[in-house]
Amino acid sequence: MAHSLYATAAIVLAAILLYRFHRQILATLARFDARNIARKFEEARDRRDRLAHYRHTVKLAEEQIDSISEIVVSDARTAMPVLRFVFAGETFATREDAEAARNQAIMAKARDFYAELPAALSRRGDASLRRE
Repeated sequence: MAHSLYATAAIVLAAILLYRFHRQILATLARFDARNIARKFEEARDRRDRLAHYRHTVKLAEEQIDSISEIVVSDARTAMPVLRFVFAGETFATREDAEAARNQAIMAKARDFYAELPAALSRRGDASLRRE
């Protein structure tokens, strides 16, 4: 008797919680569905694009490089607060300069990947890249 009472109470509590949070749950599921649809479209586009591998490599390298941070420092001449941009420990006066340095670091990381790729594939056993 008590077991069925506890089970019924648990079901009612779950239904109340589901009703309370149904908008957040449905919004989360909608975002998940939208990401899946976008991923499928990207995969279909990548099958037709012969340069997709390079785009994915640059995206992966971009994830591994630090982002640009903003700091406020006082100007040496006027002692007024000035916005500066920091990337990899170096301070830049403009965001464009910092973005250029970051893009250069991203491309260098992607180039390093392609420089190491033949050695990694030959260790894996891909005979097409072995020179004999």
